[in-house]
Parts: sequence; structure tokens; C-alpha cells
Amino acid sequence: MACLLEAPLRISVLSEVTATSRHYVDRLFDPDPQKVLQGVIDMKNAVIGNNKQKANLIVLGAVPRLLYLLQQSSSSLQLRAECAVVLGSLAMGTENNIKSLVDCHIIPTLLQGLLCPDLVFTEACLRCLRTVFISPVTPVQLLYTDPTVIPHLMSLLSNSQRTQEYITQIFSHCCKTPEHQTVLFNHGAIQNIAPLLISSSYKVRMQALKCFSVLAYENTLVSMTLVNVLVDGEQLPQVFVRMMQRDQPVEMQLTAAKCLTYMCRAGAIRTDDGCIVLKTLPCLVRMCSKEHLLEERVEGAETLAYLMEPDVELQRIASTTDHLVAMLADYFKYPSSVSAITDIKRLDHDLKHAHELRQAAFKLYASLGSNDEDIRKKITETENMMDRIVSGLSESSIKVRLAAVRCLHSLSRSVQQLRTSFHDHAVWKPLMKLLQNAPDEVLVMASSTLCNLLLEFSPSKEPILESGVIELLCSLTQSDSPALRVNGIWALMNMAFQADQKVKVEIVRCLGTEQLFRLLSDPDANVLMKTLGLLRNLLSTRPHIDQIMSSHGKQIMQAVTLILEAEHSAEVKEQTLCILANIADGNTAKEPIMTNDDMLQKVKYYMGHSNVKLQLAATFCISNLIWNEEDGSQDRQDKLREMGFVDALHKLTQSTDPNLSDRAKTALQQYLA
Repeated sequence: MACLLEAPLRISVLSEVTATSRHYVDRLFDPDPQKVLQGVIDMKNAVIGNNKQKANLIVLGAVPRLLYLLQQSSSSLQLRAECAVVLGSLAMGTENNIKSLVDCHIIPTLLQGLLCPDLVFTEACLRCLRTVFISPVTPVQLLYTDPTVIPHLMSLLSNSQRTQEYITQIFSHCCKTPEHQTVLFNHGAIQNIAPLLISSSYKVRMQALKCFSVLAYENTLVSMTLVNVLVDGEQLPQVFVRMMQRDQPVEMQLTAAKCLTYMCRAGAIRTDDGCIVLKTLPCLVRMCSKEHLLEERVEGAETLAYLMEPDVELQRIASTTDHLVAMLADYFKYPSSVSAITDIKRLDHDLKHAHELRQAAFKLYASLGSNDEDIRKKITETENMMDRIVSGLSESSIKVRLAAVRCLHSLSRSVQQLRTSFHDHAVWKPLMKLLQNAPDEVLVMASSTLCNLLLEFSPSKEPILESGVIELLCSLTQSDSPALRVNGIWALMNMAFQADQKVKVEIVRCLGTEQLFRLLSDPDANVLMKTLGLLRNLLSTRPHIDQIMSSHGKQIMQAVTLILEAEHSAEVKEQTLCILANIADGNTAKEPIMTNDDMLQKVKYYMGHSNVKLQLAATFCISNLIWNEEDGSQDRQDKLREMGFVDALHKLTQSTDPNLSDRAKTALQQYLA
């Protein structure tokens, strides 16, 4: 029987809640302004910390009425301010609440409210705007729709500490693109916000600092400007250094370190500057230790990875600071069964976010090991490191998979690691699995790693070949992404290097001549260079050269002609002439060159070119054509003498480049033998 009674009971409770909420909304329409004000104050008290009540009031249409009252100049300033407070409280509920408020045009209404000179009202509007804008569901572009808004917000900065806190917080949350950085910069963000770094209010200092970190990120103009800013007679980098001191709150230390990191990466501070080497880097390493909160350790590791990514000296310094490499191993054991966390809420949060620690550790290891062989060795020798990377490649979180493959890519630059750790742990297997079905971002990194695993000295090359990788790589060359096309063709190029004829034939069959020649006219210069590299590797060793030229000679000669005639870089032309020199090294393959006078004239032209590398490649080609010990060499020598090649070679023997003059002399000796 109890079961039967339960449903009506629920309905009556719900209708009671809705009736109470309805009562609050009805009072907003009372003709007596005093009763309306009291109704708004009561509503404010009712919604504090009560998400259910907030949702009910939104459903019952409280928002449009509150916004209407807030806009009316006939409403008292107290009423308008209380309406802004209630709206701010509603915004502190769920993401759905925020969506409803944004749909009711709360942002333009509140921005309009900022034109009112009353400080209490403008502070209430700004507090509400701050709450709306820090939500991930709010479109930040709404701050930039009206071009008068940013300059007006700048003018309000001096009104009070509250306006300073709210406005800088709005700016730091709404600065998401280079265009946003430019708008804020052009409206004087730096000179308006810099004095706030020495405010007596910690909240204001903190929000101003966050503002500078988002303004400086990957922005050379902003960073260069910041270096020269003075705050109370002190240069800004020094202000940031003070904020990184151990006696400052961790949040401040971290954000100041981010500011200096971004300024350094944007080229405004040298990587060997004391404020980077002696202050920023040690501060970020300190953030990675286990006494810090999970999010601090994540942010510290990711910022450190970004700081030293392009600089081998910083990588070396970091790798020997506070046992960082070993310290990062703890990121994979968190939270441990003996975790010191007694706060259940914190433990629950950390269990849900533990994958972020793994992601950050992989990123930092990738950055640490990107250049130095000794650091890579140190990383791979860290307890169970290779096993951790392998399991990271198949984690459910896409971000962890990407970071793990980044780490693997960084380590795969080491010949020693390719021969040892990579082989022992058969990392090619999970890598191949990852390549089957992944977003482009992961595919780019995974295929880059595969390129290294296919180098001729890598023991993984054979098993990868046997796993049917050629088809996968050929499909990558058809991608819309230039990075994937480059990696696909690069891997095939590495695979074709000193490969068996069977492998080469399979590459040509699977890629197809049509696709191969399409890649030779690819708009991306890297794709073209790697395709020429592939062709050069396919056309090596005589039997292979003759076989490929007998089936595809006509198209290959056409492609070579097109490239030599077109506007291409010297590197592209040199690679093409090297392909021609390889063809000239074949037996029957010499014929298509010797019967093509136009091509021979081109070779002669490049022998007289101003670029030594092009001269050298062209001379190689002629040398291969006239080599004595081969059938028909006399006829070829006679023809080339008639075309003026002997004179050209004589000229080259006088070259100031020793390699070129030696090569020309060697070629001339063929005529004397």
C-alpha cells in the first residue's frame, strides 16, 4: 500500500514548491514598488544555495521580469541593484541556468546597466556579468559585440576594488583568441591593469596577474610591451619574480610563473635570463611535488613542459632539478591506497581527475626528452616507464592517449631507445592499433612516431612491415591534412630505404602511380620533398631502377621534367636531379635520358648553375651516364661530347668547391680510360 501512496505524495510536495516559487514571481508584478522591492529581497534570500528553487524561478519566468525591472529608470536604484544580485545568484546555479539567462539577453542588459553612475548598482551588474562570463557555456564573443563595451569597462577600473576584481576576471575569462588579445591591448589593457598588481586587495592582484597571463600567451607584441612596463618604479618581470616567492599563495606563484613562461616563449625574455633559469623553472619544478594539490601539479607540469619545449639547455637544467624525472613517476601512482587525503570530497574529485596527472606527466616527459640522449635514457629507466606509455596509448581519455604518443614520439628520436626499450616492449603494436581509428591530432603524432620506427636501424621495422602497414600509410597520403600526407609519405620513404624489391613493388602497387604523381604536384613543399625522397629510395640498386623505369619510366621522366622547369626551391631541384642521377645509374634505365635531348640540355644548364649542390647533382648524373665499364658507354660519351658536356666538365674542374672539382675530374677520366 505504501507504494501506492508514494506518487501522490511526491506530486503534492512538488506542487507546494512550485506554488511557493509562483508566489515569489507574482510579487514581482505588484503595483506597489515597496512590495516589489521586498519581494526581490525575499527571493534573494530564498535562492541562496538552493538550486531547485533557482530552476523553478527560471521556469516560472522570473528572469525576464527581473531584467525588465533592472532596466527601468523609474525603478529605485536599490531595486535595480537587488535585481542584479538575484540574477547573479541564479547564475551561480547549473549550466542550464546560465543558458536560460543568456537566452533572455542578460548580457546586453547588464552591460547597458553599467552606464548608470551609481557604484553599488554597477558593482552588482559587474558581479553578475562576472558569474555569467566565467561559465564555460557562455559565448565570450558577446563581450566584444558592441565596440564601446571594452573602453567603458577600462574606464570603470578606477571606481573601486570590486570593479577592479570583477572586470579583470571578466577580461581573463573572455580573452580566448589573438583577436581578443588585440582588442584588449589596443584599448590600453596593459597600462590600466599594471597598477593593480600592487593593489592592497589580494583578489585584485590575482585577477590582474591572470589577465596578463592570457594577454601574453603566444603574443609577441604584448610580451615585448610587458617587459618594459614599470609598476611603481619596478620592471614588470621583477614584479612577477616577487610574486613567485615561496611565501606567496601557490595560485599566485603559479600564475606569475605562467606570465614569465609565456613572455619567454614569445621571445621577450631570453631562455638564459636569470628570471627564467633561477626563478621560473625552479618554481614550476616545485609545483610538481606531491605536497601540492592535483590541479597545481597538473598546471605546474604542463607550464614547465611548454617553457622548455624548444630549449635543450632548459631541458638539461630541469632534468637535474629536484629529481624531477623520478618525481613525475608519482603522477602515475595517484591517489595511492595510502593517500593522505582525508577529505572525502577531495578524494572523489582527485579520482575523477587522476588521468589529468598522467596526461601532464607524459607531456613533461615528452618535452624533457625531445633533444638530449642522456635525459631520454633517464626517462626510459624510470620505473615501469615503457609499460606506462604503452597502457597510456589505450586509455579511454583522448588527451592521455595524445600525451602518451607525444612522449613516445619524443623518445623515438633516440637510436638507442629504438634498438632497446622500443623493441623489448613491442611498442609498435599499440601504436598500430592507435592508427586504426583516431582523431587527426593523435594520427599526426602516431604517424610521426611510426616514421621513426621504420628507420632502417630500427628492429621494429620488420614486424611493422609484416603487419600490413603499407596500405594504412598509402591511405594517409590521401588525407586533407598536409601533416598526415607528409607523415604517410615520409614513413613510406623510410620503408623504401635499402628495401627488398618485393617491398618496393608493393609500395608502388598500393600507392598507385596516379597518387604518386599527384603527390609530386602537391601544394605543400614538405609533401613534395618527401615524395621525391620516396622516389629516390625506390630508384636505388640497378635491378630495381631498371624494373621500375621499365613499367613507369614515361611518367617518372615527365614528372622530373615538370619539376625542373617549374618554380621550385633549390632543395626540390637538387632532390630531383639526384633521382635523375639514380636513373642514370641503371642499365636499361639510361635510355630514356639519353634519347631525351631536352632533358640533357637541362642537366647541362644545372652544371653551370650558381648553386653548388645543383651543379654536383647534375655532374653525378653525367658521370653515371658516361661510366666506362658499362655497355654502350662509348656511344653515350660521344653524344655527350658533341653536346658540349666535356667543355662543361673542364670548367667545373676549376671550381673552388673541392667536391665539385673532384667529381668533374673523375667524370673526365672516363674519357681518358
